[in-house]
Amino acid sequence: MRNLVISILITFILLTNCNSAIAFDFAPEVGDIAPNFELEGFNKNIKSKKIWKLNDFQGNWLVIYFYPKDFTAGCTLEAKGFSELKKDFSKYNAEIVGISADNQDSHESFCSEKSINYTLLSDPEGIISDKYGSWIPPFSDRNTFLISPEGEISYRWISVLPINHAKEVLNLLKKKI
Repeated sequence: MRNLVISILITFILLTNCNSAIAFDFAPEVGDIAPNFELEGFNKNIKSKKIWKLNDFQGNWLVIYFYPKDFTAGCTLEAKGFSELKKDFSKYNAEIVGISADNQDSHESFCSEKSINYTLLSDPEGIISDKYGSWIPPFSDRNTFLISPEGEISYRWISVLPINHAKEVLNLLKKKI
């Protein structure tokens, strides 16, 4: 009986504290139409303030990755991984977009200091992150979605580890083409 009580208690703790499992339940599935977005962001190659929408990337492969916070160790590692492989992604007609709750000024500093060479979008209320099953207030969970040129979820990674993640995404993209 004691083991049963302990098992139930452990299960309860895991279910109430395992945010990644919750995000997994609500993330769009492979084959679903990618949820639309309209967010402000920063790209060092575009001088004016811009609002990006999903259909701005129509006709291209799109890697959308959600991450918790600019300048943190894991997020910097993941962002730099995608930056280092941006030319390789471009060869496969793929764009990269990072989304977090950070504001546009934070993204601008992050891109400048860490040489991030693609678009980072600001989702301060987590509305878009939530649509992608990636919102654990007050941050986005580390999830990635590969969206086809037709706007469908082609693959998804839930609660990823940042090390070598960009290579993993690129390798899968190569297989899809």
